[in-house]
Amino acid sequence: MKKIKTTPLAPQEFEVEQISDNEANIMAYPFETGYAISLAHPLRRFLLSSSVGYAPIGIKIEGAKHEFDSVRGMLEDISDFILNLKEIRFKLNNDATEAEINYSFTGPCTITGADLTNDEVEVVTPEAPLATLNEDSNLNFTIKIAQGIGYVPSEDTVEELEDSYIALDAYFTPVRSATYKIENVLVEDNPNFERVVMNIRTDGQISPIDAFRNSLEVMYAQLAVFNSEISIKAPSTIERVEESPDLKKLTTNIDSLGLSARSFNCLDRSNIKLIGEIVLMSTNDLKNVKNLGKKSYDEIVEKIQEFGFTVGADLADDVVTALKKKIEDAQSA
Repeated sequence: MKKIKTTPLAPQEFEVEQISDNEANIMAYPFETGYAISLAHPLRRFLLSSSVGYAPIGIKIEGAKHEFDSVRGMLEDISDFILNLKEIRFKLNNDATEAEINYSFTGPCTITGADLTNDEVEVVTPEAPLATLNEDSNLNFTIKIAQGIGYVPSEDTVEELEDSYIALDAYFTPVRSATYKIENVLVEDNPNFERVVMNIRTDGQISPIDAFRNSLEVMYAQLAVFNSEISIKAPSTIERVEESPDLKKLTTNIDSLGLSARSFNCLDRSNIKLIGEIVLMSTNDLKNVKNLGKKSYDEIVEKIQEFGFTVGADLADDVVTALKKKIEDAQSA
């Protein structure tokens, strides 16, 4: 008969697979059926729309009045120059939110993102091309860089710029892609639980983990409005871990270990009922159990390891608290 639940299982496992500096897989499980996508989809939306990044919002080029102009001795016209500039990703230093950066170049040279790095700004796409200058060319320009989220068209930034600037469409989002997949995961012979695997790739302005953390903060902030209007009782620590797979194993009777009669009797006479009691013991405490010999000790340690634990394991505080309550209930029964 299928067990009737009053609360959904809360996921306990969280893993991070670092693929590169700018890409990572973030995994969480086990979720009840349908819960994984319910959380993954809005998180993806927040990752793509709410991650804070930097982008040029305006440029002032000496000798050029508009984006269809040209500069003597520069291979690219201004429109191509601007397109190249939008592919270069900046990161302001010292936690600055806005800066005006002046640059001056003399040809012949090929200017790339690496040439734009200085004390005020770091370029995280150093190989991106910007312009090519002939030997008799001089290029002087100023970029205004700002911090923001999402996409802001040039029409919305023009009011913040001096008349000499060419306003730029600004694409602030540092997250290049955010995808997820839902996999089935087995929990106590039930294959219908789910694991969410989120793949996050950034442009280098921010790490995938920081981007994920920021999206969670935004998501919590959006949901906080409901807390102000509706009183929600937060579950206690014990309630949150009640459905934990680890806790269920730890509160299993020592009968399940399949111990020899001698080893079982030593534990039973010491009123040790649950597997978790052994896990909470230190190795010395276990060795000092009355009449427990070395052979029995080794057998118990081996059986505990087969269950996925070790004697004296460092368990999470909330699991220890819930486990101790279960042990008290078992001993008083």
